[in-house]
Amino acid sequence: MRQRVATLVWRVVLAGVLVGGVGLLPWLTRTDPAYTVLKARSAEREPTPEVLADIRRQLGIDGGPLHVLGGWLGGLVRGDAGQSWISGSDVLPAVLQALGASLLLMGAALLVAVLTAGLICLRTLRLGARRRLGGRRSGGSGSAVLASLPEFLVASVLATVVGVQWGWLPALGWYGPQWTVLPALALGLPAGAVLGRLLDDLLPGAFGEPWALAAAARGLTGRSVARQALRRCVPALLPNLGLFVVGLTGGAVAVEQVFDIPGLGRTTLEAALAQDLPVLQAGTLALVLLAALATGATRLAARLLTGPALRDGALSSLHRPAPPAGGLLPLLYGAVLLAVVGFGLARDPLALDTGERLRGPSLAHPFGTDALGRDLLARVGHGALDTLLLAAAISAAALLAGVLLGLVPRVSAPLVDTVNAVPPVLVALLVTAVAGSGTTTPALAVGAVAWAPLAAHTSSLLRQERATLHITATKGLGAGRVHLLRYELLPAVLPPVLRHALLRLPGVALALASLGFLGLGAQPPSPEWGLLLAENQPYAERAPWAVLAPAAVLALLGALAVGAAGGLRRPARRRPSRAVTEGAAGSGQRPVEAAAKEPAGAR
Repeated sequence: MRQRVATLVWRVVLAGVLVGGVGLLPWLTRTDPAYTVLKARSAEREPTPEVLADIRRQLGIDGGPLHVLGGWLGGLVRGDAGQSWISGSDVLPAVLQALGASLLLMGAALLVAVLTAGLICLRTLRLGARRRLGGRRSGGSGSAVLASLPEFLVASVLATVVGVQWGWLPALGWYGPQWTVLPALALGLPAGAVLGRLLDDLLPGAFGEPWALAAAARGLTGRSVARQALRRCVPALLPNLGLFVVGLTGGAVAVEQVFDIPGLGRTTLEAALAQDLPVLQAGTLALVLLAALATGATRLAARLLTGPALRDGALSSLHRPAPPAGGLLPLLYGAVLLAVVGFGLARDPLALDTGERLRGPSLAHPFGTDALGRDLLARVGHGALDTLLLAAAISAAALLAGVLLGLVPRVSAPLVDTVNAVPPVLVALLVTAVAGSGTTTPALAVGAVAWAPLAAHTSSLLRQERATLHITATKGLGAGRVHLLRYELLPAVLPPVLRHALLRLPGVALALASLGFLGLGAQPPSPEWGLLLAENQPYAERAPWAVLAPAAVLALLGALAVGAAGGLRRPARRRPSRAVTEGAAGSGQRPVEAAAKEPAGAR
């Protein structure tokens, strides 16, 4: 009971710090909120001292930030979220309407994600049901390519090709079910690819457990075994699914912008840029509450699916020694990527030739040229230095922080929920307000949120691994916490979490570039990959190669990351240490291997 109360207090404190920090955004940026509100209301009006003083009186900000924050919180207790500083309308109805649009889009995108993940795991399920899996992961690199595609690029392609050129579905607006299809595909396909890869990574371990072998020996159909294998693996992924739910709601800013959807993410971003504090605070609070509800629902679902085995320590480990996957494909991907970067570095990325604008691929320009006549191969090659090195450094730091915080879930779980509830763009604005604008701003903003999915994954896997039979037996032999963590838990958890971090590496690179596109990071003429996508996106219909070149390199990076992750497998479990074996002998207990080989009835 005390732990639950402490966790609840910790969540409330974190939510209060977040909402309070958002409320201090204008003063953190050292800008006059009255001036920002005036420009948002009417860009032509002259900001005279009298006009600004009148706006301050209207907004009630003469008393300072604490006075404004206290007044907003006092009204919130009475069910009043205040009035918008820009439009003057009530905030609560507008935020609830935006939340409704985002929840509808999230539900459709989540359905697309689940279907995509099922298709990615279909071959593994069939092979496992036929007992032909052999410990190998069967997922190909196609899912890695899909997972590495940026959402705004998928949204732009769908809107341009399917919506405008073919006219199959509406591309702009938010008026009915037909308008949800394209944005749901743009959001759900990359998210489903990530979930599918994580699930495909766990399924071979489930098919190798004793219950699956016994079920097959008793003549149960392969479909029944596959269904139970899914039920066995899904609880380990539910925390990440909860993060996706919140991310698809508040983090869908780019997709909402492309399809002109009045969702909560777009509303919050517009309020942050205009410093409309009542709307910004109400939107942030709604995202925090949604994160808490989604996390609670996923944890309850995980307990129901796992059953009493999680409490009694009667599970089998899903992470077993397996032959490395991938073969020569990672080497091929790496060779192609190095060749592209090498040939690009030999060219000038800033050389302008207006006579060669938007030229197609040729011998002189293998990737074509952009709107200023610059060679795209040169820009892709030079952009690799900034994009890959910075993304790799952030991914490594996020992996370390995620694993360390995942070891203490009582502390990290509320922190993960709070961090994940904030759109990355809003985090970047807060970082810019505190640290200022510069080359380190996008790195700090992306690093501030990149660890959260890895921490949730680590905590979930540790919870499952601690409930396994071999951990229970090792504890009975007298092993301490340090021994269990070093020789049993970490060797089982680190490989899948590391594969997860590699799978998110292209997404980290894209997040950096997206912030640069919004003016919070790299600026033109920087050849950063995501910035190349953003610069050339308006010319996608006339010169598709200008978008396809950086997108193909990002997809190649995703395939390389997943191919390299295929060789990361849990090493064979070490024999019990001499201290543990001697302790078991002195206490009359048997070694773990001997106890594990005996039938359950003999124990």
